[in-house]
Amino acid sequence: MAKYICKRILNSVFTLCIVIFIVFVLLRQMPVEGYFSNFDKMSDTAIEVSLQNMGLTEPVVIQFVHYIGQVLKGDMGVSNRYRRGYSIEAIIAKKAPVSIRIGLISLVISLTAGVILGILMARSSKTRWKLLDKCGTVFIVIAQAVPAAVYCLLIQLYGTKILGVSMLFNESRPSTWILPVLSLSIGNIAYYAMWLRRYMVDESNKDYVRFARAKGVNESKIVYRHILRNAIVPLAQYIPQSILLTIAGSIYVENLYSVPGMGGLLIQVIKMQDNTMVQALVLIYASVSILGLLVGDLVMALLDPRIMFTKKEGARQ
Repeated sequence: MAKYICKRILNSVFTLCIVIFIVFVLLRQMPVEGYFSNFDKMSDTAIEVSLQNMGLTEPVVIQFVHYIGQVLKGDMGVSNRYRRGYSIEAIIAKKAPVSIRIGLISLVISLTAGVILGILMARSSKTRWKLLDKCGTVFIVIAQAVPAAVYCLLIQLYGTKILGVSMLFNESRPSTWILPVLSLSIGNIAYYAMWLRRYMVDESNKDYVRFARAKGVNESKIVYRHILRNAIVPLAQYIPQSILLTIAGSIYVENLYSVPGMGGLLIQVIKMQDNTMVQALVLIYASVSILGLLVGDLVMALLDPRIMFTKKEGARQ
C-alpha cells in the first residue's frame, strides 16, 4: 500500500507542476502593466530595469524554477496593484479563513443532506407510489440541468425575501451565511443523492439481500447494515468531484454575495490585472483541487478491499 500511496502522491505533484507551469507561461504572455501600479507614469528605461530586477527578462523555464523555489520557501511575492507592496501571504491569510469555513460547512451539509435524500429515494423506489423518489428525481434533474449561476441568482432573489436576510454577506451575522452556503450545497446534494440512490437500488437487487429477506431479517437492518454499508463505499470516489464543484462555485458565489474570501479576491485581481496575485491564487486553487483528488483516491482505496495495490491484470494502479 505504501508503494501505491507514493505513486499517487508523485503523480499529483507532477500534475500540479504541469498546471502551474501552463498558468505561469500564459501569465507571461499578458501585458507587463500587471506588474506595475504606476505603469503610465514610468519611462521605458524604468520599466525595463524593473522587469530585470524582478527576473522577468530571463527565459521562462528559469523564471519558473526560481518561482517554485521561492514558493517552497513560503514566499509568493507581493501584490502590485490590489495592495501595492503587501505580502501576498498576508492578504490570503485574511481571506482564506472565510472561504474555508463556508466551503467546509457546505460540504458537510451537502454530504449529510445528499445521503439522507439518497436513502429516502432508494427506499421510496420500492413503494407503490414512489412519491419521494419522484420528487427527489425532479430536484436532481433541475439541479443538474439548470446552470448554477441561474439558481444561485434565484436563491439570492427569493431567499432574501422569504427568510428576510440581507442580500450581502456579513461575517458577524450568522443569518447572512445561509444563502451562500445553500447556493454552494445544491449541486453537491443532487450529486450525492443521485449516486447513492443508484448504488442502493443496485445493492438491493443482489442475492445476499434477497437471502436476508428470505430469512426474515428486519427491513431497516437490511437497508442500513447491508445495503447502505455497501452502497456508500463507491460514493467515496465522488468526494473529489464535490470538492472541485465547491471550489469552482465559491468563485462565483463569493462574488455574488460580496463574501470577503478568496473567490471574490480572484475575480478582483483578474480585473485589476495583478499578475502576481493571480499567479498565487491559481497555485492555491490548483493545489487544493489536486489534493482533493488525491484524498478521494486514497480514501476509495482504503474503503474498497477489491482495489489491489500490486500490479495485476485488472487491478487498480
